Amino acid sequence: MKLIAALLLLVAAPAQAAGLTVPVGETWLFTIKNGEPAQARKVPPSATVPKGQIKVAVRAMLGTAMTVTNNSPVAYTFRAELVSGGKATIARSCTLPSNARPAFEQWEQKADAVRISGFKIADSDGHC
Repeated sequence: MKLIAALLLLVAAPAQAAGLTVPVGETWLFTIKNGEPAQARKVPPSATVPKGQIKVAVRAMLGTAMTVTNNSPVAYTFRAELVSGGKATIARSCTLPSNARPAFEQWEQKADAVRISGFKIADSDGHC
């Protein structure tokens, strides 16, 4: 019963919080609108990234790992939060490069999902 309640809470999280919550084991494609993920949809891990879209995959690997590919000409910074047991913890994230170059994030903390939001255009230098 506790597992069902936790899953329902996790499924409801995207509607309650800004951004996109990607559960561990899933891959999603989306665009950016007003700094937030828009037109998000779950896809198979092998999906290609259309022009102007971003693909994010979250996996359980040495804690929690996320691969993000941004197929637009604009680099972004963004906010990442690790979601565990319905609670979110802010996590470090690097600049998301442009032109379909992937970024890999890895956190020691094991999470149920990663919520991404607050996309802003990055300077050319980037950061991590």
